Amino acid sequence: MLFFVRLVFGGLLALMLAEALLQLLPVSTATKTDYYISPSIVTYPPHHEFTLATGWNLANFHRHRSNNYGFLTSKEFIKDNNAVALIGDSYVEANMLKEDDRLSKQLENTLKNRPVYAMGGPGSSLLDYIERIHFAQEHFDIHDFVIVLELGDVRQTLCGSGNVHGPCLDPDTFTVRSDAAPQKVGLAKKIMRESALAQYLFSQLRLDPKDVLTKLFRNNPVKNVNNSNEIAPSEQTPSVAVDKIVNTFLENLPKKEIGRTILIFDDYRDDYRDCLKKTDTSQTPVRNRFMQLASEAGVEMIDAKPIFCNFFQSTALSLNVSAVDHHWNPLANKEIAAAVAAEFRKSE
Repeated sequence: MLFFVRLVFGGLLALMLAEALLQLLPVSTATKTDYYISPSIVTYPPHHEFTLATGWNLANFHRHRSNNYGFLTSKEFIKDNNAVALIGDSYVEANMLKEDDRLSKQLENTLKNRPVYAMGGPGSSLLDYIERIHFAQEHFDIHDFVIVLELGDVRQTLCGSGNVHGPCLDPDTFTVRSDAAPQKVGLAKKIMRESALAQYLFSQLRLDPKDVLTKLFRNNPVKNVNNSNEIAPSEQTPSVAVDKIVNTFLENLPKKEIGRTILIFDDYRDDYRDCLKKTDTSQTPVRNRFMQLASEAGVEMIDAKPIFCNFFQSTALSLNVSAVDHHWNPLANKEIAAAVAAEFRKSE
């Protein structure tokens, strides 16, 4: 009995020491994302402060603060019909970069006379972008929009993809429904949010509590089962589905007479040595079809492929944040900002 008491006491003491030590380090803290400004738009709490870091060694850490509407930018949003809304997912939020290195700030610096409202939402897709566009129109009187489209946005628009904040398309009927799921935060989760040790284990080391318990209490290995975050590769996405998804998105974009909407199409950036000839990747047909439909609808577009290709051939520098993080780095953001600014100057 005494041995058991000592064992429990020693374990608790070790946990307390680990918690105290990690509290001194820049461990990621709770983001507390939820539906604060709209029942279909996920943001941080307004003016929420949090820390983000990557991996076991807490690399690339940043201390962030959301604005008055819960988006990750220091710019407070007010009604301003001269502003440009930058819409997208983690490519727009870019929480792995300092604010001055993000596309929003670089675009604002390039445009010079127009504020840019960064309305990024990690883990979101096409119809979530439409929701943010409507919100910006209604609350900020914005007429001009720049939308960053990453390679997975089309397939991620399907309900159950794990990349939907609100409206999505039913995979069978392609009708619009909502996957909005406000968080239910119990006492245990509230405690875990404030624990540096818990954040280190589950945010930095990416441990899955369910997986840990399964391994502890099951003798037989568990086969991997596809969950809602795992979608079939895009080459298996039927062309009919692609057309329905893209057309639903295009039909809900702001009308031309209201203002300008510019779509930016991302491209693979892993190896551009033969980029002008290279047509690989499973997503290329979906991307090409999206661009074709957008062109037929008369929507303004910027193709990132020739921009990134020319840059790489001139400099041989990477456009990714790191070898493990393939978001746009400051160099990529600068190139895209220049291209967008050039499009806006065409109408001046």
